[in-house]
Amino acid sequence: MLLGDEAIAQAAIDAGLSGVYSYPGTPSTEITEYIQHAAVAQEKGIHSRWCTNEKTAMEAALGMSYAGKRVLCCMKHVGLNVAADCFMNTAISGIHGGLLIVAADDPSMHSSQNEQDSRVYGNFAMLPILEPANQQEAYDMVYDGFNTSEQLGYPILIRITTRMAHSRAGIMTRPPKEENKLSFPSDGKQRFILLPALARQQYKKLLDAQKVMIEASENSTYNQYFDAQDKRLGIIAVGIAFNYLSENYPDGFTCPVLKIGQYPLPIKQIEKITDECAEILVIEDGYPVIEGQLKGLLGKGLKVKGRLDGTLPRDGELNPDIVGKALGKEVQTHYAIPAITVKRPPALCQGCGHRDLYEALKVALKDFETPKVFGDIGCYTLGALPPFHAIDSCIDMGAAITMAKGASDAGAHPSISIIGDSTFTHSGMTGLLDCVNENSNLTIIILDNETTAMTGGQNSAGTGRIEAICEGIGVAKEHIRVVIPLKKNHDEMVKIIQDEIAYQGVSVIIPRRECIQTLKRRK
Repeated sequence: MLLGDEAIAQAAIDAGLSGVYSYPGTPSTEITEYIQHAAVAQEKGIHSRWCTNEKTAMEAALGMSYAGKRVLCCMKHVGLNVAADCFMNTAISGIHGGLLIVAADDPSMHSSQNEQDSRVYGNFAMLPILEPANQQEAYDMVYDGFNTSEQLGYPILIRITTRMAHSRAGIMTRPPKEENKLSFPSDGKQRFILLPALARQQYKKLLDAQKVMIEASENSTYNQYFDAQDKRLGIIAVGIAFNYLSENYPDGFTCPVLKIGQYPLPIKQIEKITDECAEILVIEDGYPVIEGQLKGLLGKGLKVKGRLDGTLPRDGELNPDIVGKALGKEVQTHYAIPAITVKRPPALCQGCGHRDLYEALKVALKDFETPKVFGDIGCYTLGALPPFHAIDSCIDMGAAITMAKGASDAGAHPSISIIGDSTFTHSGMTGLLDCVNENSNLTIIILDNETTAMTGGQNSAGTGRIEAICEGIGVAKEHIRVVIPLKKNHDEMVKIIQDEIAYQGVSVIIPRRECIQTLKRRK
């Protein structure tokens, strides 16, 4: 009985995995954690340490692939933005050992700042995409995917959603395989040095490979056509949305259904269902990716319904009730939130050091007319909520420092940055270097709880090194201030914040106290 994330991890181990490279991010985190805790992975010495960010993870994974090994690279959907530079170029260089990239999308934004659909990246890079409809398919796609990746010579993107990642089902496992032996590509200098002259040749190969990829999709067991007599409506159901559709037809489909689990789109099956049916309904969790492609391919000759025309909602994740309504069925909802249930917003843990810092910050800033505090992504983002109302922004990893710099450059004072220790090493260090190079007038508060707390307490890349990193980047040692965020140190914290705001230059304050959740587990 495995979560979708765990099924992916177990399949990778069984398929001869040599390494997984990731940065924690819900809903993908459990993939790497499962491998880290699996006894067989430890026995085999499978690499599974967390990376500093998704870009370093993708590049390290490509390096392991270059050495002929099978490797998994995991992240949430917004992590693919960070890794996009390397991801796009792996489509040009290709791979050696099998490389699977898992992107876990988050429709309805359960724990994310947007709903982006990773299939757009896969299409953008012109790489094969796999999208499981259930946990067994997730296992099988990964188990067979490494071999497919090596046969095609390209990485494969596996797109899952929160509901797939965090729901559980029984899995039939398959015989474990041995790891690949160390080897290197015979044409490495031709393929892996992307000078323009060489990259142009590789790009032509990628274009030529599209025919092979489409043929693989058309022959894939993950793309299935279910025929039926009533041709008034044809349905294309994608990934987990196929489950939602199936729940509305417990006795079997009454109209033709094309289940999509592998991309590029299988052209022959698409042509079959669009030629035979008067209307097409596309059911896909995330963006209207296939719906948009169909409208572009088919023009105005065929009616295509889905998220673009309002048959299905444009935002949020799907469920069987939503799909049933789109089919014109009267549904007895099982997914509505009962009226008696009161929404309880998330809050910082009682006893969290961030609370004490925010209390001190509010006092330190009370005499300024327009203080601006630029926040970042982590549990400390909850400081935006009552009772603190302590931060003015949260955009992406590392933006707290660079947004504060930009506001300072515009004349805002005081300009404060709030960033966590893990986020600082993920994406904040380069922004700090920009600040140092211009001696920007801002104060950066690095909340160091010695872990990656928001995603479950994974190791933080900068633990024990934050001061050294800041000094190495060029912050004056006397303006790197460390404090223990406790109520008894309230006055000291207020004075340190006020002193560093008064300083005309870059200053760093490090409130350091271990996350109470990891402290509890450790004890």
